[in-house]
Amino acid sequence: MVGMIGIIAQAAAGVVGLQKLGAIGAGLAVIGAGIGIGQIGGKAVEGIARQPEAASKIQTNMIIAAALVEGVALFAVVVALM
Repeated sequence: MVGMIGIIAQAAAGVVGLQKLGAIGAGLAVIGAGIGIGQIGGKAVEGIARQPEAASKIQTNMIIAAALVEGVALFAVVVALM
């Protein structure tokens, strides 16, 4: 799978240029982070609705998970734009 992605990236780099390919990668990283944080928030709200007494634990875990997703997305954007 990774080899196939590399072949596609090399082919695209020859057609659109490396800067545009980096911008596409950064955009995909941001979209992925948005989806991930949306899933975290949705599941946290669902968990709090099912078990309101555990709201503080769920909220703490949600914030930690969202921060980790955001950190990975920031790293991906930096790498993509380099």
